[in-house]
Amino acid sequence: MAMNGLGAWRVAAAALVAGTAVGGAGAMLKHATPWRVGDVRVVDGDATGPAPRAETLETRHEFGTVGVGATGSHEFTVRNIGAAPLTLSRGATSCTCTVSDFETAEGGSPDARKVVPPGASTRIKVQWRGKGDGGPFRQQATILTDDPRRPELVFVVDGMVVPTWKALPDAVFLPRVSASTGDRGTADIFTYGTSAPSVTEVVLDEPQVAHLFSLSTEPLDPATIAAEQGATGGFRLVVDAKPGLPLGPLKRLVRVVFQTPDEVTAEIPLAGMVGGDLVMAGPGWDSSRQALLLGTVSGKAGLRTRVFLTAKGPHRKSVRPTVREVVPDSLQVTVGEGRPIGAGGVVRIPVDIVIPAGSRAANHLCSQQGPAGRIVLDTGHPESPEFTIPVCVAVGP
Repeated sequence: MAMNGLGAWRVAAAALVAGTAVGGAGAMLKHATPWRVGDVRVVDGDATGPAPRAETLETRHEFGTVGVGATGSHEFTVRNIGAAPLTLSRGATSCTCTVSDFETAEGGSPDARKVVPPGASTRIKVQWRGKGDGGPFRQQATILTDDPRRPELVFVVDGMVVPTWKALPDAVFLPRVSASTGDRGTADIFTYGTSAPSVTEVVLDEPQVAHLFSLSTEPLDPATIAAEQGATGGFRLVVDAKPGLPLGPLKRLVRVVFQTPDEVTAEIPLAGMVGGDLVMAGPGWDSSRQALLLGTVSGKAGLRTRVFLTAKGPHRKSVRPTVREVVPDSLQVTVGEGRPIGAGGVVRIPVDIVIPAGSRAANHLCSQQGPAGRIVLDTGHPESPEFTIPVCVAVGP
């Protein structure tokens, strides 16, 4: 059947609209195509003037193994094979991966760039740090370019993270340490280097009390080392606590330096609770933290409280505490007369603590910003001559 002029016009118009829609959808799909590392993006139309061209022969590096906490690095080479200068800038990196070569470019600002002349090349140094307990590792760093065909370069490094050392248990515990008898604790240190460890130094992190500890190491037997998967050597850390430690929680670090053959420094926590014949009790005393928690006190109103020092054992009657030191100095501490409890096996001594109204501000809330205050008593006890009461307090306006 013949089509009249109006019908033909309608068909043509419909075809034009349909063609436009299909072409537009094709353009949208083309624009949404994800970019893949190594792809070369071709710009539609003729380029105006000379353009840079980024070329790299390597975008992935297998580094093998790196120790936990250790660092590794690799240099990737980028060459400009274009006819215009190539500009490189730092893009996104994974959490343990950094690009260091932009440190000196343009003063090392966050938006620093490197310009590579035509025919020249530059090196991109990618650094990484081994984290976690070990296992497969993959990190990446992105470099942005002004090459219209290759606007970004993604460099990938992967391999295996292995521990440099491991402590079992993860701390030296002294559960039965006493101010009068001391105690012994051990931890086995396994190493993963290419040679057996050679210990060069064992020290406590606090020299003031180092004389109250004896630190030593001894080699682990081959069967113990073989039972720990991947370990190539090891030694036992032995800590002997001597009598005379101050009462309360024990929290220290033992630092051990050894060669495997690289030098390694291991820090092993030392933990325990030093007990004895003297014990604190009363309102605000936290036995788990072994501290007196007074909280925040109004400087206008002040505070008054009472705690008790209890003494047991054969020397209980000789305990007559006197105040040697107080921090903060706004604390007023008075020690009362001790009285026997029950059948007389325990003597209870009152300790009155006053923060007078009008005291100046202070922060000793047992935090990083406000280290603990303290009350130091000379006890008269032959085996525990000193008793320190940590005080968590802040004096406000």
